[in-house]
Amino acid sequence: MPRGAGRLSLFLLFTPFLLWIVLLIVLPQIGIGYVSLREKVGINQYEFGLKNYLDFVGEPIYRNTLLRTAWMSILVTACALVIGFPVAYYIAKVAGERSRATLFLMCLIPLWVSDLVRAYGWIVLLRETGVVSSVLLRLGIIGEPVEMLYNDVTVVIGLVYTVILFMIVPLVSTLQGMDNALLEAGYNLGGSRLTVFRRIIVPYAMPGIVAGCIITFMLTAGSYLTPILLGGKNSSWFTEQIYNQFITRYNWEAGATFGVVLLVFTSLVVWVGLWVTGQSLATTVAKD
Repeated sequence: MPRGAGRLSLFLLFTPFLLWIVLLIVLPQIGIGYVSLREKVGINQYEFGLKNYLDFVGEPIYRNTLLRTAWMSILVTACALVIGFPVAYYIAKVAGERSRATLFLMCLIPLWVSDLVRAYGWIVLLRETGVVSSVLLRLGIIGEPVEMLYNDVTVVIGLVYTVILFMIVPLVSTLQGMDNALLEAGYNLGGSRLTVFRRIIVPYAMPGIVAGCIITFMLTAGSYLTPILLGGKNSSWFTEQIYNQFITRYNWEAGATFGVVLLVFTSLVVWVGLWVTGQSLATTVAKD
C-alpha cells in the first residue's frame, strides 16, 4: 500500500475516536472551566476571577463533602480489589478455556441493566419490608423488620457491586500473561503460598491492580444515582452538591467550579497513587 494511502487510512480510522474525544470530553471540559471563572456582578453581567474557587475553599461543608467522597471512593476501591482479585485469578489461572467465557459472561450480567435499575434492586432487597428483612424475620433471627438502607454500608455495597467488573477485567488481562513456570519456580524454591503471592503474583499483577483501582476510583467518585438512592438523606456525596448547584439553585458558575474541583482532586489522588506504587500510566492503562 502506498505511504499516502496508508496515512489516509490511519487518519480515517482514528477520526471518529478523535471527534469523540474532542467534542464530548475536551470541549465540554474547556466550557466548564470557562464558566467556573465567571463571577456574576449583575443581570447578564460577568467578570472573570477566582471568587467561585475562593467561595468553595471558604465553605467547610463543601470541603468536607469532597474529602468524604474521596475517602468513601478509596474504601469502595479497596473492597472491589479484595473481592475482585480472587475472582480474576480464578478466571485467569484456574478456570478452563470453556468455563472462562461463562465466568466473564456472569460478570457482565449486571451491566445489562442501568444503574437506576440496579439501585432499585438493592432497595427491594434491603428496605424494611424487603426480601432480606422478611427472610430474617421468618427465620426468627430478628424480632421486628430492620431498615438496612440509608447508611454508608449500603452505599459501599451498592457501589462495589456496580464497579467490581472494572476491577476484574484489567486484573484478568494482566494475570493471563503470567507464565505458570514462575509460580512453579517459586514453590520449588521453598516459597509458601503467601510468599509466592506476595513476591511473585502481586508484583506481576501490579499494572492491572493500579489500572483497576484508577478506573473504579474515578467511576465511584463520579457516581450519582447509587449514593443518592441507597444513602438517602444521610448520603453526603460531592456529585449531589454539583447537581444541586446546576439544577436546584441554577448557579452554573458554582456548579462548574465544583466540577473542575472534583476532576482536579480525583486526578491528584490518582497521580499520588501512581507515585506511591511506582507505576505510570504507560505501564497500566496504556500497557500493551
